[in-house]
Amino acid sequence: MKPKLLTTLEHYDRGQFLHDAVAGVTVALVALPLSIAIAIASGAPPAAGITTAIVGGFLISLLGGSRVQIGGPTGAFIVLVYDVIARHGFDGLVIATAMCGVILIVAGVLKAGKLVALVPEPVIDGFTIGIAVVIGASQLKDFMGLQTGPMPADFTEKLPVLWAARGSFNLAATLVGLGTIVAIALLRRYAPRLPGSVIAVAIASLAVAAFALPVQSVTQVYGALPSGLPMPHLPQVTLAKLTELAPSAFAIAFLAGVESLLSATVADRLVKGAHRPRAELVAQGVANLGSSLFGGLPATGAIARTATNVRAGGRTPVAGMIHALIVWGMVALAAPLAGAMVLPALAGLLLITAWSMAEPDRWGERLKLPRGELFLLFLTAGLTVLVDLTVAIAVGTILGLAKRSLKRREEEKGVG
Repeated sequence: MKPKLLTTLEHYDRGQFLHDAVAGVTVALVALPLSIAIAIASGAPPAAGITTAIVGGFLISLLGGSRVQIGGPTGAFIVLVYDVIARHGFDGLVIATAMCGVILIVAGVLKAGKLVALVPEPVIDGFTIGIAVVIGASQLKDFMGLQTGPMPADFTEKLPVLWAARGSFNLAATLVGLGTIVAIALLRRYAPRLPGSVIAVAIASLAVAAFALPVQSVTQVYGALPSGLPMPHLPQVTLAKLTELAPSAFAIAFLAGVESLLSATVADRLVKGAHRPRAELVAQGVANLGSSLFGGLPATGAIARTATNVRAGGRTPVAGMIHALIVWGMVALAAPLAGAMVLPALAGLLLITAWSMAEPDRWGERLKLPRGELFLLFLTAGLTVLVDLTVAIAVGTILGLAKRSLKRREEEKGVG
């Protein structure tokens, strides 16, 4: 369970530190607006997303088993976190996140990382697509400037609320959101080394201020952002609360474990390395405990930010630690500027994130899958959107393993 940081520091030099520093700053510029957007979409205070990027991101890099993994809040948690907050309040989420941390530490010690391989790929693709759909729907309110009041957690209840609020459609907000999406897409294509998300959101926010457009900012809706971390604390914990929150805690832990190990695997391909699953799970557990102590959200490895880190030259966990410290520094020095970011621009950023999560470039490949696997993919996606993420993963995995078992028996009979 030796952290990768200790291994990489054995031959660390000034040149590598400079590369890591540049990568850390680059990722921090991407992480700040995204962390705020994810927190808002999750029904949590914007500051909770920032706290997660700082505390969770630092601990994942400090203790993790990947050379280049970047941790923090991710879009995959939005659906689950929103539901937990709606059912149990923000204090309930904090307790569930702490419980998730303990579960992940135990999973790492028991080498449970190998169990992730049992989840069929169509199930992983299916719940990722389902999450992307739900994230996209959750951003329509801010993207179009609709006045709805509190949004329901369930997807099927959300659509009628959005339709009922159509009379409050804000053209200025929608144009700002569309402009942000176009700007991010253009910057990613023609200037991929630049932090396109923060540039696009900043330009949109400046345009709103310059032309006095009727578009709301983070501060106007949620109040001023804090310029530092809160004192560590946990809400009152009782046995009844622990029992009530156990299913949510296990769901968060499962999702955090799967996403972090998948992200670490992708990172291995990018840098031709090999991550340590046990160390990674333990680090995720400690990070979630730390995040909960400071009132943050669940933390895990972030594939897009990890790829950004690699492209910017990051090659050791030092880059991830610098990223967390830079986010902290930016908020400490310029919290009012961060709070001036406008909601339609952040919604546009998350719509881009949802689109990327769905991996549209892989649809041709997916549609060529065998019928059984394609059914499993669509079933998992449908259950994620219409029922519940936990149910979707459980049903999809059980059916996938049953199908795999039947196929193995048929092959054995054929050989026999």
